[in-house]
Order: sequence, then structure tokens, then C-alpha cells
Amino acid sequence: MALKSTIYKAELQIADMDRHYYSDHSLTVARHPSETDERMMVRLAAFAFFASERLELAKGLSDTDEPDLWEKDLTGAIQTWIEVGQPDDRRLAKASGRSEHVNVIAYGGRTSQIWWDGLRGKVERLRNVEVWSLAEGVGEALAQLAERTMRLQFTVQDGSAWLSSERADPIELQWTVLKARQRA
Repeated sequence: MALKSTIYKAELQIADMDRHYYSDHSLTVARHPSETDERMMVRLAAFAFFASERLELAKGLSDTDEPDLWEKDLTGAIQTWIEVGQPDDRRLAKASGRSEHVNVIAYGGRTSQIWWDGLRGKVERLRNVEVWSLAEGVGEALAQLAERTMRLQFTVQDGSAWLSSERADPIELQWTVLKARQRA
């Protein structure tokens, strides 16, 4: 018998002063049996970073044809494709061809840099792809916030971001941009 996903509920309050985006989101997160708390919480942080009224959690690990998050326009065309982790170059090329923007949020510190060093030459030509690497320890700190029912606050101001819950001190979400999207 296949293992089923575990359902988590997250109330996410976003105050992104840099983008002037302020909203509350009630999210139902299906955590795949092979997914860790760290990866699930990085997905939630990615949602907060790119939040909009049309951004949604996709099937991700459960379906190879879908990203972790995506935003579609009113016609169903994919505007933004968001991957969490360390996808391979074929997956990024496919995402680049199917969407207007592709964002990758890598985590894991040193392993992210090793992954990027091996991938860089293959994705540099993909103009609509942006790759971020979360700072060492951020993913582990986010995992400590994981609960079946969560109330989270996400704040961005002057290029700095924090995620906090009622039971923990804020976690500063630091990252490095490994590849910026090329503007037309």
C-alpha cells in the first residue's frame, strides 16, 4: 500500500514592503511521504517570497509535470514556475519553455554550491531562469517551525526577509542569487 501525503494547514500573513504586497493566505500543504519538514517549509517560504493572488501550491514531488508552486494567468498559461531544491538541467529547460519566469530556491548550504557548479554551464543560456541559494542553516531553522497547524508571519523590508511563528523567534531568510533572470 502506498503511503499517503500528510496534510498541514498554514495561515500565512505576508507584509512585503518592497513589493507593496500585503495579504493573508490560508494554505493546505500536502507533504509527500518522501518530503522532509525542511523541504516543506522551504516551499512555504518560497510561496511567501513570490506570493500573489494567483500563486498556488502545485503537485511538485507527486507529479513530474508540475513544479512545487506556479502562477497561471486567466487563460491557464503558466506565468511563474517555482522549483524548490536542486532540479536537473532538463527539468529547468522544460520549465523555461513552458513558463514566462522560472525561479529555483536551492537549500542545503554546501551541497547547493556543488549542485550549482555542475549545472551552471547548462542553464546560463536560459534567459528566464533565476536561481537563489538559501544561506547555510536557513532550511534547518525553517524545519523547526513545522507543525500540523501553523500561523506564520512573513516580512520583507529593504531586501531583508523574516519568517516567524507564534512559538519561535523570527528567522532571517538570507540567500545568494546564483543566476539572475536576464531582462529583455
